[in-house]
Order: sequence, then C-alpha cells, then structure tokens
Amino acid sequence: MPRFHALTALGLMLCLPVATAVAKQSAAPSAAPADTACKDVPFAAADAAAVSVPSAADAWGGPRKGDEATLSDRVVRYDIHATLDPVKHTIDGKQKLTWRNRSAQPVCAVYLHMYLNAFESANSTFMTEQRNLNFAFRSDVPVEDGDWGYSKLDRVQQNGQAVRWRFVQPDGGPSTDRTVVRLDLPQPVAPGASTTLDIDFFNQLPRVTARTGYFGTFHLVAQWFPKIGVLELPGERGAVAPRWNVHEFHMHSEFYADFGEYDVRITVPKGYTVGATGEETGAPVEAGGKITHRFVQNDVHDFAWTADNRYAKPLDGFYEGPGSPRVKVRVLYPPEYESNAKPALQATIDSLAYFSRTLGPYPYKTVTVVIPPFNAQEAGGMEYPTFFTASSYKNVDPDTLARYGLDFVTIHEFGHGYFYGILASNEFEEPMLDEGLNEYWDQRMLRERKQRIHATTPWLKRIGFAPAIDGFDGERLGAMTGNPADALGQNSWNRMSSRSYGTVYSRTATTMHDLEQRVGKEALERAFKLYYARWKFRHPSIADFRDALIEGTGQRETVERIFAQQVYATRKVDDSIAEFSSEEALPVPGYVERGGKRIEVTSEALDKAIEDKRKAWKEMNPKAKDGEGPFPYRTTVLVRRDGADVPQVLRVTFADGSSETVHWNGAQPWQRFSWVKRSKAVSAQLDPDGHINLDSDKLDDGRTLDSDRSATRRWVGDITALLQNFFAMLVSL
Repeated sequence: MPRFHALTALGLMLCLPVATAVAKQSAAPSAAPADTACKDVPFAAADAAAVSVPSAADAWGGPRKGDEATLSDRVVRYDIHATLDPVKHTIDGKQKLTWRNRSAQPVCAVYLHMYLNAFESANSTFMTEQRNLNFAFRSDVPVEDGDWGYSKLDRVQQNGQAVRWRFVQPDGGPSTDRTVVRLDLPQPVAPGASTTLDIDFFNQLPRVTARTGYFGTFHLVAQWFPKIGVLELPGERGAVAPRWNVHEFHMHSEFYADFGEYDVRITVPKGYTVGATGEETGAPVEAGGKITHRFVQNDVHDFAWTADNRYAKPLDGFYEGPGSPRVKVRVLYPPEYESNAKPALQATIDSLAYFSRTLGPYPYKTVTVVIPPFNAQEAGGMEYPTFFTASSYKNVDPDTLARYGLDFVTIHEFGHGYFYGILASNEFEEPMLDEGLNEYWDQRMLRERKQRIHATTPWLKRIGFAPAIDGFDGERLGAMTGNPADALGQNSWNRMSSRSYGTVYSRTATTMHDLEQRVGKEALERAFKLYYARWKFRHPSIADFRDALIEGTGQRETVERIFAQQVYATRKVDDSIAEFSSEEALPVPGYVERGGKRIEVTSEALDKAIEDKRKAWKEMNPKAKDGEGPFPYRTTVLVRRDGADVPQVLRVTFADGSSETVHWNGAQPWQRFSWVKRSKAVSAQLDPDGHINLDSDKLDDGRTLDSDRSATRRWVGDITALLQNFFAMLVSL
C-alpha cells in the first residue's frame, strides 16, 4: 500500500512513459467521416447485474440442436501470430480480427478489451479498487518495481485504412484506466456483414500477480490479445435494444466474449515447451533458433497459452466417452511438482466422465492442465477454454489437506470449461452462473467420489489426528450465512468486500445444496441437464437458469422462493430452538366434582397421592428407565425465526425411543409446539436431516435435556473453524 501512495506522489514522473505511449497510439491518422446514419450503440449499464426477464427463445440464434454445421454461432475469428521474448517477457503480436455484425443496424465503432492494462500502473480500475475499496485479490501478491505489465496498439487498419482509437471507461472508472479501447471505423459494418481489422500489438507481461504473467522462465499468457466486446441484441440477457457489453477490467470480474474461431501461431526460443487452448496443428516449424507452434480451436471464446523451458516431459492421458471425441489430456508441470502430475491427470479424466454424464458430452479434443512452478502460485486456479491451471503442493499424499486442495482446484477449473466455457455466461455481471454453479457441481462430484476435506498433514496423520468435514459443510463456512451483504445475483464489482464477492462461490453452492434437498437430487440434476442442453454455446442469464430450474424440477413455487430470497435479494436464514422443556403433567390442586359434589383437593393431599402412586409404579416397574413413570410428560418447544421463510422440520426424540416430527413454514417470528406423552423428551432438533445449510448458526438448532453436549459441539466448531481459512482460499479460485 505505501508503494501506491508513493506512485501517486511522484505523479507525472512515473506516468510519463505511459502517457507518451498513449499519445503515440492516439496519433493514428484521421479516418474518413463515418456515415451520419450510423449511430453509436450504448454500453450495458455500469451497474448491470442479475437479469430477471428471460431471454427470447431465438436469442443467440436459438438452441443448438446438434445438427448445425458448427457447435456455436461463430461471431468472430482471430488469426494471431505471437512471438515471445522470454528474457524481456514481451510479446510481439500481429492479429487479424474478423467480426460479424449480428444487429439490424450499421455499426460505426467497436470496442476492444485490453486486459493487460489493468497491470500497467496503480491507476487502473483494477488497482484503484484494491487501493480505494480495500479489496483483496486472492493471496494479494504485491506489485514491486519492474513488475508492471501492459498492452499497446501499434497499428490498426480496416481494409488498408488507418483506424483511430481512444480509451474509454464504460463503467465510469478512472480516466487513467485503459482496459477498454474504442475503434472508430472508417467503414461502418452493415447489418449482417463482417469486417476485418489488422492489428499490430505489443505486450509487456507483468510478474505473476493476478492470473497472468511470468516468473523466471515460466510464462502464463492470458488476457493478452486485443479482444472484441459483445454486441448484445434485444431479447438477449435482458437487453431491449442493441448494446455493447464491454465492462472495464475490475478486480473481481472475469470475462465475457463471443464464440468464434482461433488460429494462433506462437513463436518461442528452441527448448521451450508450449501448451495452449486447442489442438496443435502440424509439426512445429524451426527457423533461426526459434520454434513456431500452431494451435487451432473453433467454437470457443478465449485463448491462453504457456511457455517454459523448465517443464518436465508432459504427462499424457486420454478420455473416451459416449458423445465425445477421443480427448487428449496433457499435464504440464515443473520438476519440483512431479508428484502433482498424476493426481491432476486422474482428477481431470474423472471430471471429463462426470461432467459428460451429468450435463452433456465434452465436445472438444483436448484438455491441457498446467501445474505452476514454485513462487508462481498466483498463476494457479485459472480457467480458459480447453486449458486451465491447477494448484501446486509439495506433498500430495492421499487424505491430506494438500491432496484435497489439488483435486478440488483441478476439478473446479475443469468444471469452468462447462459453466464458463460452453455455457459462456457473463462473468462480469452474473458471476454466480459460472463460479457459483460450478462450485456446486464440483461438490456434487466430490461427494460422489466420497472425498472429504481432510484437515491434516502427513505428520498429523502419523499421530492419528485426521479430522475431516464434507465439502458442502466446508462451503457453508464461507457462505457468509450470518450477515450476507450482497445478493447472489449481484455483479462482480459492486460488492461490499472481497469476502462478500467470495460468497459468489460458497453461498451459491450452499443455496443450490438446499434447493437440492427440497426438490430432490434427481430433479435438480434433470433441471441442470435441461439448462445445459438449452443454453450451451449461447449466453444464458440468471432468469434463463431460473426458468430451466422451474421446468426441470416442476416446482415453481420452491424455485421462485429461493431466487427471491437469495439471488435477487439478500435474506438471512436463522431458525433456532429458544426454549425446550419436558416436565411431568401432574395433577393440580383445586376443586373437583365427584358424585355431584364439589370437593377441594389440597396440595398436601395431592403431594401424598403423587408420592404413593410413584412408589407403587416403581415397585411394579423396577427396570424402568429415566423419563418413564406413572404420569405423562408435557413437552414444549419454542422455535424462533429470525430470517427468511424456509420449509423447516422439527424432530423431538423421547426416552422410550419414539419421536415426533412436525413440518412448518411461514414468516411468523416464532412457533410453539407441545405434546403430552407417557415418555419424557430427550432432545429437540431443527433440520435433523441437514437440508438447510444456509442457516446462519447450526449450533442453536439442537437442544438436549439431560446430557450437555455444548463442549463437544464447541470442539467440533473449533475444528471446522480451522478449516475455514483454507477453504476460503480454495473458493476464491
């Protein structure tokens, strides 16, 4: 933080190199005046978030039935040649970008993302949110002198004519943010027509601090090329008129782009191993001590790659399953993390099988997994189409926290290939559709694998200390159940805190867990399959997901209630047992009628009669248990509700082994239940089957009368608390 203040104080001196570069970029020759009939297309709102109106049936060209010539409706094509200088950590790029105007009006300006400029100075939107809002990003690696990175345009032409450009801030961020650039086209793009832009660009990669960059010889090259924004049309994700969805690069936002074709040539020095999105096509070409690799992938919306001369021999495997091509799985890893390679390969193959079975067949021919080297952990836990980075651990023995971390992150990042990749939701505005739903589906897979979170190490295992909790219980720890600050459907940048953004993962997974408990595991899986089949290779909204859940489960009221409480609003769930008693229902003193006469039963006489009856009963029942006797017991339970209305269950267990169960819901702040039975109550438990993980405090859900187990519950709570920090780190990936 002090270093940021120093940069601000130095002002012009430090900003001068950047300012000079910008001036050079803006000095492109003037273009011919645009067609006066060509009107500017507005931006999506700066506070756009959860969509409540379903998309039109024909949005994004309508559902993909499988008989089309291509998997997606390809809107853009990128032909890129990138040359890496691994010493200076720079990339010289030449790009031919072909874009199709899907709208019914001419387009005279387009917008490109320049994501790397988030790391050019402390004055970008990304960095100012960290500084001014005290947002934290994952492990918060500080940016040291010389660690900054940027991207600049050297030349942009349309059909041989120079294109002018200027940086804009669609979300009202600082004027110093250069993550979105506007191109004013010499020739407007007619409705349904395409245009090609020739772009020369240059990247200075940052030291790995957030998702992308270098460490030593290791390079993770992501968010690296000028990437066109999405032109949304009426009926798509709540749009009522054409709009550019092209938000700035916020600290907690990720990405959103059109499907298209990628043909990328990557030139590196000889001796470097390269992995990338898609299939390597043809043999590498060697010239002048450098090697050029060509990777091609269609029907994706992003492209990333890695290069390092320290990678060990790649570990390869394959997946073959119904409806999928033969999928080559490759793991790239540094020698120090050789032990991570086989577990990562197996977790990826298992994920291919699980996601293909429960959602739909994996459609691509490759998956590349990258294990980052030591000191480059911030490169881990990031997803791109057919390519992702996992985590790296020194020791990944089975049933340890490290092994769980490696498996979890591998499964999670692969899962993004479905929720971020194939479904292609808008991660800027509706991150729950990717991060949250993926987190839930990952936990379902881990549950099926019978894999739990083990809070132990090899040394602790040797002494027999190996506590573990279920994955969904771990999610609950990070779900901010006690005082949720933001609705699940809120966008990625309008958040109270980084912790609140983290609930996109864990609170969504917890909410989906609770919905599964209400509608049934099979019903919810049926709904997710419907959602995937209907919206694959399109761009669904939260409203589209909600409608698929309603149709797939057939339970409209249940789905709409949970969306109203948790997705479009923020409602705490907090039910508790406030009072619990079970006392003998003894005769009481006073007048009674006997034989037509009113007789007073005195306390003294009543006490004697009660004592005599107890004595006689014990003589006849010498083996009676505690809580059994000649008189019935009146059991009373008072339940408090300090939050949202959820279907609740109360179960009271009695000394004779019997139980009473009541179901109730409603917004009343309290409910009282009572029974008169021959046996004394032993315990009262809310949510006895663990269906409501959103409840803010599970410890006040249960009461016992005889044995006090509060210390045991506290010990268990302490153990799970020890796991919370680790799990909070995992869910921020």
